[in-house]
Order: sequence, then C-alpha cells, then structure tokens
Amino acid sequence: MKRMLAISDIHGELELFDALLQKVNYDASEDQLILLGDYVDRGPDSKGVLERVIELRKQGAIVLRGNHDQMMLEAAMGEPGAKGNWSLNGGWTTLYSYDPALRNMALPETELFWQHVDFLKQTDFYYETDEYLFVHAGVQPGVPLQETDPYVLMWIREEFHQGYSGEKTVVFGHTPAFAMRGTKDYRPYFGDNRIIGIDGGAVYGGQLNCLELPGEKVYSVKKS
Repeated sequence: MKRMLAISDIHGELELFDALLQKVNYDASEDQLILLGDYVDRGPDSKGVLERVIELRKQGAIVLRGNHDQMMLEAAMGEPGAKGNWSLNGGWTTLYSYDPALRNMALPETELFWQHVDFLKQTDFYYETDEYLFVHAGVQPGVPLQETDPYVLMWIREEFHQGYSGEKTVVFGHTPAFAMRGTKDYRPYFGDNRIIGIDGGAVYGGQLNCLELPGEKVYSVKKS
C-alpha cells in the first residue's frame, strides 16, 4: 500500500517545502502526495512553490485549491475588488516573486505568471478515499460534499471544526493548529470528531507539517 503524504499551507516557503519532501524521502513512484492548497502569499517565493507543485503534479501528486490560490485567480481574472482583497491577504508578496519592480498590485506581464494562473484553474477542491477526505478548509456539516459550494471548502472554519460528525476522517489545512488549540503548539491537531488539521503556521514562524497516512506519522521542518 502506498503511503499517503498530506501537506498544506506552504505559502511561498519553497525552501521549507523542499526540505520537508526530502525529510519524508518522498518517492513519486511509491507514495501518493496530496497537497491541500495555499501555495502562494506571505512567504518569499510563491512563484517557485507553484513551479515545484506543477512538477509534482506531473509526477502524480493530487493538487487541491486553497483560499489564497482562489484570491490569486480572482485578482488575475479582474473580479471587482479582488486585487484589494488579495493585497490585504499577502498577495503583493506573490506578485513580487514574479517581478520585484511591480507596484500597486500590478499584474505581471510574464508568460509564467499566466501559466500559473491557468494551472490553478485546473486544481480540485477535494479528494477522497474509502477512509479519508482531503480538503483545504473543511466541509459543511449536514451538506453532501458534491452539493457544497467550493467557497465553503476553501474558507470554512468553526462550523466544520465543531460540527463535523461524518464517518470519514477529514484532513485539512487553512486554520493553523496553534489557533485551534490556543497555544503555540504547531503540531497537527487531532480532533475527537475525526478531523486532522495539519497547518503548522510555517509562514507565521511555526512549522511545515507532513502527515503520513494511514500510520498518522508526522514529519515537520521549520526555519533555523
């Protein structure tokens, strides 16, 4: 049986991402890598992370979309107010990674940026197996997954954390584990209701986590 390796909320931290993949001895021919979204914003190299994620998907990784990836798409597509919202959530750092000369949330004219936009459009909102459900933020209690608004899957928090009671274990990111605990504990959060939050808040000085399933072994790296 392949190992399933789940990682979420990389947020432009390419060095940490590469270090974590090396630490888990990731082998695309033996392991199923599942990336839960938020590749961009706040960290120093969103462009580099997306390049790596594209490479990994070609090797068989499952790539899901996070709310920050969605904000990048909305800004690129020119939706009203999207650029301002993205800027408030760290979007300027993503644009800077493509062109340090950009100002005032101007979009890059480089072909690479638009290739990355097209790539994000192709990402999925969830992935499920017989025992697990992988999603960026969570699921809406009482609503069939196939009928759930993708916005919810990328943004939901407390309603899911407190109200989920499904049979499958849900592995998610989005809300840092330390925020769910209320302490500076960056390890994955294992809830009593079959939820596992793996966002270690790497971009906030925490750590980047990888959850290995089905054994529930945890690997992590952090900035020195």
